[in-house]
Amino acid sequence: MRLMIAGGGGFRVPLVYRALCTGPFSGLVRDLVLYDVDPGRLAAIDAVLASFAAQQPPGAALPEVRATTSLTEALTGTDMVFAAIRPGGTAGRTADERVALDLGLLGQETTGAGGLSYALRSIPRMLELAEQMRRHCPDAWLLNFTNPAGMVTEALVPVLGRKVVGICDSASGLVHRAAHAAGVGLPEGRLDGVGYYGLNHLGWLYRLESGGRDVLPGLLADAGALAGFEEGRLFPQPFLADLGCLPNEYLWYYYETERALAGIRSAATTRGESIDRQQAGLYPRLAAAGPEAYRMWDAARRSREEGYLAEARPAGERRDETDLAGGGYERVALAVMRALAVGGPAELILNTPNTASDAEGGAAAAIPGLPMDAVVEVPCRVTTDGVVPLRQERPAPAQLALLQQVKDVERLVVTATRRHAGTTGPGRREAALAAFAGHPLVGSGDLAGRLLAGYESAFPELQELFRD
Repeated sequence: MRLMIAGGGGFRVPLVYRALCTGPFSGLVRDLVLYDVDPGRLAAIDAVLASFAAQQPPGAALPEVRATTSLTEALTGTDMVFAAIRPGGTAGRTADERVALDLGLLGQETTGAGGLSYALRSIPRMLELAEQMRRHCPDAWLLNFTNPAGMVTEALVPVLGRKVVGICDSASGLVHRAAHAAGVGLPEGRLDGVGYYGLNHLGWLYRLESGGRDVLPGLLADAGALAGFEEGRLFPQPFLADLGCLPNEYLWYYYETERALAGIRSAATTRGESIDRQQAGLYPRLAAAGPEAYRMWDAARRSREEGYLAEARPAGERRDETDLAGGGYERVALAVMRALAVGGPAELILNTPNTASDAEGGAAAAIPGLPMDAVVEVPCRVTTDGVVPLRQERPAPAQLALLQQVKDVERLVVTATRRHAGTTGPGRREAALAAFAGHPLVGSGDLAGRLLAGYESAFPELQELFRD
């Protein structure tokens, strides 16, 4: 199989390569093509992969790696595409955060104002990739990591249909950490007894069965067990017991907004600024590091992961091994790829249209209360025939209301970025403005106008988008 990675100079690409070289996914990919618009970043990641390959034993099934800045060359003959692009780079992420923070709002890159700004830039680039896929590799699947993953995937469905699926590891990580804390063993590739519904970075684990019995209420009542993993520590135990489910870690920004803002403001730098500084110095060193490139990259990776969600922890406290466990987005993606290419089946939590099957074989919403064509994040069964979402319970009223509100916002962003949907330039800007105003972490027409003006100033391409 030939795999192409769009955003091949990305920091996390070595995770994919490492998983392809060792363990259950070894031998799955014959040719790995790295595509990126930045030759310097490509050279750095190519050096990391070469360094890792040199450490493998003789005879190991290593994919042949090729790097290119030609999208046509990268796509031609490709069977599978992974996409993890970041228009504007890490400097863009910094601007996403700062424009919002200067107005007293959260600018997290996928949640709230920063996520909407990121989507306005990433969706047009991803639509261009999808159109080129239709031309050069029409039978290939697109596994999308580009954030905000749910919004981007929703924008791509009209172009690629069921040949696109959104990948994120936060939901599956939550399930595995909760199962470990509850003493539940999850069968490999199965989600028997797991109930999860939501959108990307906005979901809840509401059922966790063992031997036909739901053990989640017992876990939610056990303060000691909850203290053993990240999501259990993020929220007060009485709150979780009353809620009756475990929220995805990103819901901390919704449930603890003021605390999140205070934590971010008290830090010397934002998350984006920290990553931008790290990568600015790291990439040139990686390209010249030779045999030491992989070790250097891995140390940087560890430091980056330990600093994740730092605003939610006491100063100086780092994530522990339990928090870092859960599989990783690269293993979720490769499990999907393997099931699509050679069969499985596999059950994974993915981003896909909300159309499941009812008991009679007809169409039904995987999450009742949301449109069947909306992209949602739910457990799915993956086979060589494609990705099929599994039906979930109807969310509680407060949860469903939040999902409906955020989904309306996401669809407004998609409208604002779709050039060929009969929407005029001013109409697209009005849609973007409505998206900012309607987001629950903004909730103000005045703030929405100031946010959009700030992002247009930081990113001139937005002005061009709205003029076209």
